[in-house]
Formats: sequence, structure tokens, C-alpha cells
Amino acid sequence: MESYKNIGITEVVVRDGIQSLLATRVPLRDLVSILPALDKVGYWSLETWGGATYDSCIRYLNEDPWERLRTFNSLLKNTPQQMLIRGQNLVGYKHYSNDVVSKFLEKSAENGIEIFRTFDALNDFDNIEFSIKEVKRIGKHAQGTIAYTTSPVHNLEIWMDLAKKIEDSGADSLAIKDMAGLLRPFDAYDLVKSLKESLSIPIHMQTHATTGMSTATNMKAIEAGIDNIDTSISSLSMTYGHTATETMLAIFEGHDREINLDLEALEEVSIFFKDIREKYAEFEGNLKGVDSTMLVKQVPGGMLSNLESQLRANKQEDKLDLVKEEIPKVRKDFGYPPLVTPASQIVGAQALLNVMNATRYENLSNESINLILGKYGKLPGDINPELLAKARGKAVAIEDNNLQEGEIQKMSHELKELCENNELPDLSGNVEMLLTYILFPNIALPFFKELDI
Repeated sequence: MESYKNIGITEVVVRDGIQSLLATRVPLRDLVSILPALDKVGYWSLETWGGATYDSCIRYLNEDPWERLRTFNSLLKNTPQQMLIRGQNLVGYKHYSNDVVSKFLEKSAENGIEIFRTFDALNDFDNIEFSIKEVKRIGKHAQGTIAYTTSPVHNLEIWMDLAKKIEDSGADSLAIKDMAGLLRPFDAYDLVKSLKESLSIPIHMQTHATTGMSTATNMKAIEAGIDNIDTSISSLSMTYGHTATETMLAIFEGHDREINLDLEALEEVSIFFKDIREKYAEFEGNLKGVDSTMLVKQVPGGMLSNLESQLRANKQEDKLDLVKEEIPKVRKDFGYPPLVTPASQIVGAQALLNVMNATRYENLSNESINLILGKYGKLPGDINPELLAKARGKAVAIEDNNLQEGEIQKMSHELKELCENNELPDLSGNVEMLLTYILFPNIALPFFKELDI
């Protein structure tokens, strides 16, 4: 175990920081000016893309996500760009065929992504193996991921088994993704120590501050020999987000395992994002300190801020506590999926439906049915038998969640026809626009109409 080298930092402020605290509503035009300062800090990587960014760009910001990525790439000369993908889900909410996955990864790399952190919401290795191997094929850094959670069916043995499969698949590094802040400090020490003893690839970790444990968890992981941690600049940190970058820098200053970053550049970044947080305060959740109830309910930070935002928009803020109470019940009935996209959205939406209706599961969403029936992968635990029977009974009319090979060609014809019918230039030959249509067919048309083509 390498115990005395510097700790790498992945700065998440322009992706997960904004997603977790401001519901991913900050447009590119408000980020461009700070990129040179971010580039001077000395981060191991800067997470700039993936997660909900793609969706938000076309759904809320009328912004081309590919142009966002290219702009970042033109201004970041020293710092590798990193993105988060959901294995076969990519940045969408269902499985896509291998030809779509390959093309998306190729275009992402072509436009500037160097490091691909790939995870699966159910920790089903089959759903991330192809992505890892494709990233290696195109010559980029493949980071396989454990989506950490706790339940009666999750234990250290399961994490070690998944980690070994990730290393054996050729991944360059492994990440622990603790999206709800559930990884307790001493458990983090044991997990990281076991991983360092068993694997030869570097170990990275992302943990959220929602439950108040993230700084202690980062410290214990570093003590155990972790190679890299995710942090967010102080002015856009904590609550639903992450431990502040400067906090970790100060804790380890002068110690054997230092974090070497440019303090002056960090101060400039912090001042900038203080203004951003104020400007987009309407999208921030209500959490002011720590939410210890998440130790039971396990709702990730980004899911909470988005849920609050949706309820507020529908003038139903009073339902938030009821939904949070319902989420762990739904999760148990569904076989304990980790609450991370897309499983978190599916469980959260079903919990909301249950609260809104007189009878639980009176309305079962198509996504819930697909999740229960294994269309997203193998669920870790046993599914409620009555719920499973109900899902099977309703499944007849639902389109298969898994796309077939040749989907790119099929969707290209669809897009060509859509453009013709709506008097738009033919976008089917533009691979990036075609990928946008494949990933988000229901909202692509309004987005295309807004574009200056």
C-alpha cells in the first residue's frame, strides 16, 4: 500500500456540486469566466460533464451539451476533464444498445473527456463491463465504480467481489460512489484498506455531506491509503453537496500525505461560486445543516434538491416529508436498489405516486415495472411478491427497455422524418444531435427548435 504520496483531488463544483445544490440549473455562460482559474489550481481532474448535465442542458437551459463540453475543453489546458456515466444508461434513464454506447463514448472523448467514471444503479457488473472496455479501446481512462449503499443484502464481500471484477475487466482505477453520504468513517477505512490490499489499481472516492460524515469519511479513507477524493469548492459545498476542497487541504497541510493545490486560485474560485450560489438560490433545497434522517432514508443529495424543486413548482412542498418516509419502504419492496440515478428517480417518483394516491402502488409507473422485472439489471434483494405479480400483470403493454443493435440507424431515420415534418434542417447526419434524440426523444424536438441552426 502506498501510504506517503500526495492525495489527488477531483473537483466536482461544475458538475456534481451544481447538480446537488442548484438542481443543475447553471448555464454555460455563467461558468466560462472561471474556467482558467480552475485550470490553475492543480486538480487531478475536473468533473465537468455527465450525470444530469446533459438532460438539464436540453430540458431547462436550451443549451447544447456538446457545445458546453467543447467550450470547457478549449479553456482547460492543464486539467483533465472527467464525466460520470451510468453504464448502459449513459446519461439517460434506460438501457441503450452497445452501438449507441460506443458512439456516445467516442464522441465524448473526441470533444474532450479524458476520464470516464462508469457505474450501474444496481451494481450489476454486466451493465458496466462494456463501457469500461470501450473506454479502454478509445484510449481513455476507464474508472469502474461501486455505488455504495447499505441494506440487509449489502456487505463488504459484495463490494470486494464487484471491485475485483472491475479490475479484471481492465479498468484504470476504481471509485467508491457514496451518493447519499451513508459511508461511515470507520467503514470507509475498512473498505479502502481491503481494496488497497486486494487491488493494484488506484482507488478514488466521492462522498456527500448530507449526513454530516463526509469530512471524517474522507479523512479515514485517506488514512487507509486512498489515492484520490472528490471535493467541491467551499462556497458551493456541504448540505446536499460535498466536503469543501479547502477544508481537506487544511487538514492535511504539512502531513506526510499532502494535498498540493494553489491556494490563491482556490480563493478566486470560491469567491466566484459564492455569487453563483446566490444568483441561483431559488433552485437550492431547504437543508441548512445536516439531515441525519438520510441514514435511514438514504436519499442522495441531487435527488433531494430536485425533488424539493419539483414539489415547489407544483405547490406541494408539504408532501416532502411524507415522500421521504415512503422512499425506504418502496426501496425495500423493490429489492433494495441503491438510490442512485436512474433507480433513485424511479423509487422517488413511485414514492410520490404512493403518497398522492389513496392506495399504495395504485399507480405503478412503467419505469417501476421495468425496474422490478429486471430490465435495468439484477436487483440485489428479493422483491415484494405481490408487487412482482402486479408488475408482471401490467408489463404486457410496455416497450422493452433494452434497445436492439442497429438502433442508431433506426433512430436516424426517425430523426430525419421528424425534421422534415417540423420544417427543420436534417439533423440525422449530425452524430451529436442524433445522440441527443436517441437519449431524450420526448424532449428533443422543442430543443432542436430553439437551436440556432
